[in-house]
Amino acid sequence: MSRTCKLTGKRPLVGNQVSHANNKTKRRQYPNLQMKRIFVPELDRMVRIKMSVNAIRTITKIGLMPFLKKRGLQLRDVL
Repeated sequence: MSRTCKLTGKRPLVGNQVSHANNKTKRRQYPNLQMKRIFVPELDRMVRIKMSVNAIRTITKIGLMPFLKKRGLQLRDVL
């Protein structure tokens, strides 16, 4: 399973970890992803989606379907 948010498309970032001696090694910064069950009133059922915490906060505020509409997605795109 990829470490990608189904709703926002957030992916791991790649950069260098720099030591005190200025040695550089590659590292990855992962997004804060969670598996979350959300009730969709339009479908009258629960759905499980892997999403970032940023998306969870936004969905809590405005709801799943308005969030998808704002991003130009449909429910089948994220399931």
